[in-house]
Amino acid sequence: RGDGLPCGSLAALITPMDADGQVQQDKLRELLRWHVECGTNGMVILGTTAEASTLTQAERELVMRTAQEEIGGRMPMIVGTGTIQPEAVIRQGEQAAAFGADGVLVVTPYYVKPTQKGLVRHFEAIADASSLPVILYNVPGRTGVDMTPITIGQLSQHPRIVGVKEATGDVMRVAPLRELCGPNFLLYSGDDATAVDFVLAGGDGAISVTTNVAPAMMRDVMACARIGDAVRARELNAQLELLHRRLFLQSNPIPVKWALGQMGRAGPGIRPPLTVLEPEFHTPVLEALEVAGIR
Repeated sequence: RGDGLPCGSLAALITPMDADGQVQQDKLRELLRWHVECGTNGMVILGTTAEASTLTQAERELVMRTAQEEIGGRMPMIVGTGTIQPEAVIRQGEQAAAFGADGVLVVTPYYVKPTQKGLVRHFEAIADASSLPVILYNVPGRTGVDMTPITIGQLSQHPRIVGVKEATGDVMRVAPLRELCGPNFLLYSGDDATAVDFVLAGGDGAISVTTNVAPAMMRDVMACARIGDAVRARELNAQLELLHRRLFLQSNPIPVKWALGQMGRAGPGIRPPLTVLEPEFHTPVLEALEVAGIR
């Protein structure tokens, strides 16, 4: 499936930063090694959770180079390259290829609200120019545009477009997407709270925020869901349900970065215009970590 890209649990990785907002390469290395040890199925860097829109070109290169050194040949690496201008997406895709990426994740153009026809032209232009497999990313809650299953089905006919991250939380979309896109098109959930049901309904995995703090548990949840073991998948996921919700008490990645800081796996930094987790949410996030058995 998906030109060799993985199924299962993929981490939507944070970019660790110190209190001054500087990228922590040492912590990034440690996180990547931890995910390899825990059996995470794939790594998505420089996406929404990574605060990619606030990183400089040099910082993007640092993150990609570090990931290439740590997981190249050991775990598939997918790089977020989406922005509004197709030429910029293409350039970032070329850069990702130079750093050994296995695929690119491209979000729908945000703010400008393109039509469905505009989305088709945008993604076809990017895929035509790409040397890497392209995963579409539909997250209308952030972008202001919803790419419909019919549009995704149309784009799935392009040989370079191999999957979609569907972050609407609407599990009812899985069946029509599978019918329109065929059995080999990768369907990833982008909503942790509904990811188990998404995969049990015929999806292939999740590009997950929760995986940042619970990689082994999410790997096991997704593995059970993928083989159709609904009872075991839901049993394992029950321990994570509170975490799925509370990692979104404020805008992602605010809570998950704070949680990783509490775990000693990342510094406290986050880039403006985001701010650190408000004190009123500290106890709820800690409680969710405790319920999940995370220290």
